[in-house]
Amino acid sequence: MSSATEIRLASRPAGPQPTLENVSIVDVEIPRPGPGQLVVRNVVISVDPYMRGRMSAAKNYAEPYELGKVVHGGAIGEVLESTVDGYRPGDYVLHGLGWRSHAVVDAETASTVDPDAAPLSTYLGVLGMTGLTAYTGLLEVARSRPSDTVFVSGAAGAVGSLVGQLAKLKGAKRVIGSAGSADKVKHLISDLGFDAAFNYKDGPVTEQLEAAAPDGIDVYFDNVGGEHLEAAIEAANLHAQFEMCGMVSLHASPEPPAAPRNLMKIVGKRLTLRGFLVGDHYGLRQRFLAEVAPLVKECKLRYEETLVEGIRNTPQAFLDLLKGANTGKMLVRL
Repeated sequence: MSSATEIRLASRPAGPQPTLENVSIVDVEIPRPGPGQLVVRNVVISVDPYMRGRMSAAKNYAEPYELGKVVHGGAIGEVLESTVDGYRPGDYVLHGLGWRSHAVVDAETASTVDPDAAPLSTYLGVLGMTGLTAYTGLLEVARSRPSDTVFVSGAAGAVGSLVGQLAKLKGAKRVIGSAGSADKVKHLISDLGFDAAFNYKDGPVTEQLEAAAPDGIDVYFDNVGGEHLEAAIEAANLHAQFEMCGMVSLHASPEPPAAPRNLMKIVGKRLTLRGFLVGDHYGLRQRFLAEVAPLVKECKLRYEETLVEGIRNTPQAFLDLLKGANTGKMLVRL
């Protein structure tokens, strides 16, 4: 390849859902490294729900993407050139400059990954930020116990599917998931071992959760917000723990969500609702890998990937992700 391809933010989304017109695809010269840098040819790049928030200029926990600049996120790439001892051409590295075919990466921000130890894609998913999010949210933040009934919204997604499996592996009394199709519900129960699951499109979430959790829930891992959060508050037992990972339902409507309308029950039930970001827990990464990597290798922890081919299809993959078209981790393979 004699040129590089970049995907840039051309305009900020006017509504909750971005469009293809919000990005531009530009061909440029392959960059050259400076001191302390690597030129990396990306092999696999990640698309994630949090990227929607960064396309807005609104104040958020992460800096907004700049107009006219490349959208960036997690990526695995092959080193083509290096000006740094310890990195050689042919090495594979994890870094944060995705949504482009080639990147100049500061070596101090990259970490080597072993393609022989696990598939490269797993370092962006089950063995990467996705897996660490599930692990820390459930076990470190919620401190889930074997006696707990755990409810996971968006349970067929990259994070949710791992949360449910980890809860089962840790001995949870009952694990319940919500998803957006009959096929996904079947996958949660038949393939991933959830005790119960339901399609949130089939009826009121509160009613479906009550039927799935007749004895209430002790832990709620929230990826959706809105009606799901209201339902979880309704089903919560005293002193239940709510881990707030994301609220993808807010991306789907131009209007603020009507739910939850039962917030006063947080008081009576003495619930704990805690937002968390995986970036606050990177210190647990080695412990996480030591515990989770063997589970993956032994096929005790399953992971799913939705792979899209080609850098130019990245924007559509992102839009599909926001609409729930993925099962497990959404990735683009270059």
